[in-house]
Amino acid sequence: MDNRVEDYSGRAVLLVVALSSFLTPFAASSFNLALPSMGRELMLDAALLGWLALSYLLASAIFLVPFGKLADMVGRKRVFLYGTLVFTASSLLLAFLTSTFFLLLLRTLQGVGSAMLFGTGPAILVSSSPTGRRGRLLGLNVASVYLGLSLGPSLGGALTQRLGWRSTFLMNAALGLVIIIFTIARMRGEWRGAGGGKFDSLGSLLYGLTLLLLIYGFSSIPSAQSLLFMAFGGLSTLLFLNWELRVKNPVLEVRMFTKNRVFALSNLAALLNYGATSAVAFLMSLYLQYPRGFDPQTSGLILLSQPVMQATFSPLAGTLSDRVEARILASTGMGITTLGLLLLTLLDEATPMEAVVLDLLILGLGFALFSSPNMNAVMSSVEKGSYGIASAILGTMRLIGQMLSMSIATTAIAASTGGGLIEPSTYPLLIQAMRSSFTIFSILCLIGTLASTARGRMR
Repeated sequence: MDNRVEDYSGRAVLLVVALSSFLTPFAASSFNLALPSMGRELMLDAALLGWLALSYLLASAIFLVPFGKLADMVGRKRVFLYGTLVFTASSLLLAFLTSTFFLLLLRTLQGVGSAMLFGTGPAILVSSSPTGRRGRLLGLNVASVYLGLSLGPSLGGALTQRLGWRSTFLMNAALGLVIIIFTIARMRGEWRGAGGGKFDSLGSLLYGLTLLLLIYGFSSIPSAQSLLFMAFGGLSTLLFLNWELRVKNPVLEVRMFTKNRVFALSNLAALLNYGATSAVAFLMSLYLQYPRGFDPQTSGLILLSQPVMQATFSPLAGTLSDRVEARILASTGMGITTLGLLLLTLLDEATPMEAVVLDLLILGLGFALFSSPNMNAVMSSVEKGSYGIASAILGTMRLIGQMLSMSIATTAIAASTGGGLIEPSTYPLLIQAMRSSFTIFSILCLIGTLASTARGRMR
């Protein structure tokens, strides 16, 4: 009887966490499809549209680690539920409040809610599952992320085209409401680390300032001000680390990196993997729609091959990670990803479309083999009381990697094309920029493979 109750509770936790892992990437990717319609209807300029996208990303990155730490202290389910409430309410209000101030405020709140969800969901899943099944459950959770990424553009585009851009926010709010109901009705118990102690407010402020300066600096490359922001970000980093090493209950335990080799190198591998792969969809979208002349719908279907491959093989990779060392499985995945990126350096206007799709499938397989085992390694390398902060740090690596990847891609394009319009005369320059980007990404991924291999044994 007890086993049946435990299995039922475990399935409920998996369902709730998987839904939340689907919701946040679905919301982000569907929002990108709604942006042009929002801009036309509300008469928003390009700069404001960019800030609507960036404010969400900045808020997510800044609040991930503080809320991960807070969840370990006060309860992961509590922070998860509050995060869902914040995300759902802000999504609902975004469909109705259209002033510039409220749009930016609500997108920021949506990012805060996303941080509360992403920083606690995997931690709850690991806390409620036995060690021997952890990889399988994390694999299913990762598959939910890729499913959200896959359906976001297609379903978001269809909703925007047929029902208007507000329908995407209403869809997010409806999914959030379902998660709230299931969390309250089906998710039993609470999970937390060591209670007591004072929350590190100053450390959280320094951490947020550091990420704000660094991410904004990355996002403004190749402008001159980017170097200034990154320089101040470096100074803020030193202040933050100095404080964290002295405070009694730090928001980020720096010694997790200096004394835990598996944790440190697994996070480094994640940072480099996301840095090498996040801009691939952006670059390939430009390639397919400009030099190759495909319409957005056809381009989207071609690009869908990568996340579908990831969603298909992530559960299998997660299950294997319960038996096979992460340094073997995840390193193999990064090696395959490196191969896929190297093949993309050969792209030109005459590359057969079958070869393009094959490259995307290779990348999807490589990332699937890397992501779930690497997450399993990160979560298994820390004590139960640190699951929340470990999940949040891994999420931060993802966001910083995404920014790094996009910065490399946009800088390469600007350097090659001079920052002008993309037109037939500049297509060869665009392809040259893509090749340069994929070369850099291949090098990053190779370094990540070495870091993944050097992490040591998890068991």
